[in-house]
Amino acid sequence: MTTRTSRHPKGPLVDAEPARRHVQNLRSAGVSIARTAEAAGVGFAIVSHLIYNRGPHRPASAKLRLVNARRILAVRAEDVATNYVNPTGTHRRLQALMANGWPQLRLGPHIGLHPVYVNAVLKQASIYGTTAANVAAAYDRLWNQDPRQHGVNPGTYKKVRGLAHANSWAPPGAWDDDTIDDPTAHPEWTGNCGTDRGWWIHQRQQLPMCARCEQAHQEWLAEHGDLDPRLRNQALFKARNAAVSREADLAADGRELLAYGVSYEQAAVRLGVSKNHLQQALKRHPQTETELAA
Repeated sequence: MTTRTSRHPKGPLVDAEPARRHVQNLRSAGVSIARTAEAAGVGFAIVSHLIYNRGPHRPASAKLRLVNARRILAVRAEDVATNYVNPTGTHRRLQALMANGWPQLRLGPHIGLHPVYVNAVLKQASIYGTTAANVAAAYDRLWNQDPRQHGVNPGTYKKVRGLAHANSWAPPGAWDDDTIDDPTAHPEWTGNCGTDRGWWIHQRQQLPMCARCEQAHQEWLAEHGDLDPRLRNQALFKARNAAVSREADLAADGRELLAYGVSYEQAAVRLGVSKNHLQQALKRHPQTETELAA
């Protein structure tokens, strides 16, 4: 793909958004703006202006010189991160990989740590940015890999998944890559978490119950507490059935649209859901034998 540029006396200008996002990711991994500028060989003000608005009449840069964009995008967190960072995203990534059956002994080599230290990372209140960057890179490589295909024996695989289930650790399919590092974000186990439908999906799919769905179900029960017992049971039965196959059907419909060359965005619009919801449904519901035989 050719990058669209515009004329500039000091070189062509390009869209600053890719560089801005890269700087934000570097900051999440513990790389300061000053360290990014130093590693890229560009002025501090150039990097700073990518992130911070300077008031309504001086917004953050929309354009950036091509040469500076390339230098900034070439900076790698694992090469320059030195600060301590919030461990939330790192903890969630490790827990998600364990929910997929990856034992700590196998994760250590992927993140540059002795295996015995992986458990320590899970308990630390702050971690080095380099560790956060290494865990994020390992997660990107391993989240959709079956550990049994990489030498993990079935017994260990089952034990690790059981440990994750007991601790209610969310798998990769429950996390949005854009929010996994946000301490205020919640895993989306069902595609309907925070609703009574989500509670039923947890129940039917034997997923660890999340607090938002538990609260939503208790609120539903309170709202229907004055109903005649027979009518209340009918309402419960209806709510349960409505939740049974919703997301599995969404995943199957999404795969069918994608097979015809429709983009994720277009498929999500046609199905009346967000792009992220569709992607998470596809992760949580792999292609079935019935679909493969069709």
